[in-house]
Formats: sequence, structure tokens, C-alpha cells
Amino acid sequence: MAKIKNQDTYEAVMTRIDEIFSMTDENTDPGDPKLLELDILSELVEEYEKEKYPIEAPSLASVILYRMHEMNLSQRDLASLLGMTAPRLCEILNGKKEPTYQQARQISAKLGIDADIVLAL
Repeated sequence: MAKIKNQDTYEAVMTRIDEIFSMTDENTDPGDPKLLELDILSELVEEYEKEKYPIEAPSLASVILYRMHEMNLSQRDLASLLGMTAPRLCEILNGKKEPTYQQARQISAKLGIDADIVLAL
């Protein structure tokens, strides 16, 4: 299969994708050649972007801090919610300690954080 090899080609493909979007809508026949072209170009772009612009998984600390902000919790409130001491939570947030299995379960359940992130998988 073809591959996008440089930024100029990437930008040309993105321009073509925009053109196809403007020529199609939700009523476009699924067998329309434009939709097939769109699928192929989208796969090429996805492969190029994964290689050139990788997105790393968020750190556990950053996700916990984000949830703290969303839930309007102080560090002390969060520690209480998770059933751990404030110093222990601080160690987890600073990356000095990993949560125990039980703490990881609480973080995942109480904050709605995906277990893969909590367990750094």
C-alpha cells in the first residue's frame, strides 16, 4: 500500500480529504467511489500521524489531577475519598510511589479512570 512520506504530501492528502467531505454527506451512497477514496486517504493519514505525531498515554498523576479539578476536590478530600492518607496520595501524584493494587482499584472505581491508565498498561 502507498504511504505518505513527507509533510507536503500529508498536506495535499488533507486538502483532498476536505474536498471529499464537502462533496459528501450522510445521504451519500455507501458504494460511492468518493467514500472509498476517503477511507483509503484516512488510513494513510492515520498511519502518518501515528508515526510523526505520536500521542503518549497520560500519566496517572495528570489524570488524577484532572479528575480532582473536575470534581472540585482538594488533595485532602481526594485522599479521604480514596481511603488513603494525604501523604500517600502526594507520593503517588509526585511519581515517587505506585499505588497498591487496592489503591489502584479505588482510583479506578471512584474517579472513573480506566484501569489501563491506573496500572500503567
